[in-house]
Amino acid sequence: MNAEPGDSSTDHPNVIIHPPVFYLAALLVAYGLSWVYPLPIFQSMIPRLSGLVLTIAGLSVIAHGRRLMKAHGTNIRPTRPTMVIIESGLYRYSRNPLYLSLTLAYCGLTLLINTWWGFVFLPAVLLSMHFLVVLREERYLENKFGDVYRAYRARVRRYL
Repeated sequence: MNAEPGDSSTDHPNVIIHPPVFYLAALLVAYGLSWVYPLPIFQSMIPRLSGLVLTIAGLSVIAHGRRLMKAHGTNIRPTRPTMVIIESGLYRYSRNPLYLSLTLAYCGLTLLINTWWGFVFLPAVLLSMHFLVVLREERYLENKFGDVYRAYRARVRRYL
């Protein structure tokens, strides 16, 4: 990076929108459209409860990932510097477990609000996340950590 040591103003992956915002915006639009033009997935409440399970699972993994990041002394927000490459816990299996968990929680909430609209918008959310967040973070991490990140990237999949 071209920043002076300790200059955190440029030491970040240049992610403009905080990742949960992509998911929340899509959910809000889906929810609004479900009132205007309903596209229910289920006819009864019981199957919708599967969404609760997915939502809790997603939020639990997010909480665990955040604790791991905090324990390793790195920043959670992509607008701040990454201090270390975490290679333990969830990060042994995926380089982006928090984003996978956001997707899981999003799918769960879509089932809970019972609208196909959430799944209609999911590809746009995933593409936005991939191109506007994940690829930027990967370039940043490779520039900042070099061979350490390249070795990690070679061992661990991007998503699953």
